[in-house]
Amino acid sequence: MRLEFVRLLQIQRDLYSLPRGWERFQAYLRTMTDEQTGDLALPLVAMNPMGKDHVPALLDDYLRLDADGAAERAVSDLADGYQDVQAAFKVGLVIADDLKGGWTNRYASEFSSRFETRAIHKRGWLLGILWTSEIASTETAVSEARMAVHRGAYLERHGQAHTLREMLAQEGFVAAKAGCEGPVLDVDDLAYTRVVIGPLLDARDRATIIASLFGDAAARDLGYPPRGLSPRAGFALALSEARTPTGAFLTKPTLERKG
Repeated sequence: MRLEFVRLLQIQRDLYSLPRGWERFQAYLRTMTDEQTGDLALPLVAMNPMGKDHVPALLDDYLRLDADGAAERAVSDLADGYQDVQAAFKVGLVIADDLKGGWTNRYASEFSSRFETRAIHKRGWLLGILWTSEIASTETAVSEARMAVHRGAYLERHGQAHTLREMLAQEGFVAAKAGCEGPVLDVDDLAYTRVVIGPLLDARDRATIIASLFGDAAARDLGYPPRGLSPRAGFALALSEARTPTGAFLTKPTLERKG
């Protein structure tokens, strides 16, 4: 696996320096698009070009922290662990506005950034997403970049996840490899989550999957039936299973392999 980190945060900040309106939107489109091919040049689709002042303010915080530099150093040696993966990728950080305005629903957008990345992946990009609802931190930037790389390698090995079982396996692997400390449930809640999710593992519908992964608040927010689950219960279960694999919960049927 070959990796090249591309510093995207300053590019995004420069766009927000333009007046909010048509001029900025046009500059955003030009920045994203290759003039010759008309294809995607920079993967800034998650960015809200009409974002208000809180977005450039957060970008300023990340730039002061040299978040791009920290992320670049954090992923510099990850390729060595994936010598069986022949693909080459560019890695970057993009800010998504889930705090104000109607551009981004956090749950739907995060689901897409984790599981609907085929178009960006095929174009050779792995993206860590930074959310405007969260305080800027070097740790967040590093974690998102590392998860993006591990997720890309997992997709190369296994192909796109389609069922809840496959998504749990993917994100458990990604979080464990990236050294994530959460989300975490207490023992009783974890056992309860396993009981609720167990019969749903082969589900492919978005309503069941999002409710299982993100919990009841996300389900209600998107108009899906709740399942009685805590926030991010599915992700907590996935991380727990990846850390202490039993060999039984997520391994049947065999995960789909690429090709």
